[in-house]
Amino acid sequence: MIVINLKNYKVGVQLAELVRKIELYYPRAIVAIPFIELKDVVKMKSNNSMQVYAQHVDFQESGRGTGFVTPEAIISTGANGSLLNHSEHKIPMKNIRKTIKRCNELGLKLIVCASSLREIDLLKKLNPFAIAFEDKKLIATGKSVTEYRQDEIKKFVQHLDGTEIIPLCGAGITSGKDVAAALVLGCKGVLVASAVANSEEPEKFLKEIGQLL
Repeated sequence: MIVINLKNYKVGVQLAELVRKIELYYPRAIVAIPFIELKDVVKMKSNNSMQVYAQHVDFQESGRGTGFVTPEAIISTGANGSLLNHSEHKIPMKNIRKTIKRCNELGLKLIVCASSLREIDLLKKLNPFAIAFEDKKLIATGKSVTEYRQDEIKKFVQHLDGTEIIPLCGAGITSGKDVAAALVLGCKGVLVASAVANSEEPEKFLKEIGQLL
């Protein structure tokens, strides 16, 4: 599983062009994009292989709640799920609990980010679709979590043994070699961003993982 977080590097036409490139070179990717772009990107997909996720969702229900992104709003766009608790958008554990509960009830898949084993132990009790172990200090550094946090990743995978939660890892992943290392460490996929979203040659990384997976 390759989750590509496009963050806010590109918007509008530039975002659409990048998504088309991702779909061309690695159509099985999950792309996480800003909420405002969800509907347009879902419509422009040429096949059902690529999944579209929001970058954040709130637990608030439809109705009152100005400025919050509800699960219902995301579902209405045709998107498949959302990231939650990314290191650039951390939220309190009490809000994470409420959000996972609501999304599980509505069938919206969540990939929940975590930066410690303690956090992972709390999250696994809530049964999200996937948990992504990340180290915020390595994000956008080119220093892969698969090289600098190998012991933590192995323990993370072990902590999810016996559950149906998909283990992912992210931070500093820039090559097919990094993705292969994540799989060897026991993860079922990776969360990447800069290698695609902020690259002058995103097809290079996409081709590498296309040959690998």
